[in-house]
Amino acid sequence: MDLHIKHKENTTNGIFYFEEDHKIVAEMEYTYSEIDKIIINHTEVKPQFKGQGLGIKLLDETVTFARKNNLKITALCPFVEVQFERYDKYNDVKL
Repeated sequence: MDLHIKHKENTTNGIFYFEEDHKIVAEMEYTYSEIDKIIINHTEVKPQFKGQGLGIKLLDETVTFARKNNLKITALCPFVEVQFERYDKYNDVKL
């Protein structure tokens, strides 16, 4: 399986996701809370794709996006909250 992260956004929210056969199999949704802040509010990986590290890959891509755009991240999603607590590598973007 060769999945690539895709990204869509508008002026208020966005999504990083993996797609297979034109169906989303893993996603991380965010909302802009201010011009320089986003809130990650949802992460989901379909059951058949769990255990492949897709959630972490989506988080890393979202963090890279935040760094490039000088954004800070608030984690409302439980998965992201745990990763922010677990790894110091996210300290520069987390609120």
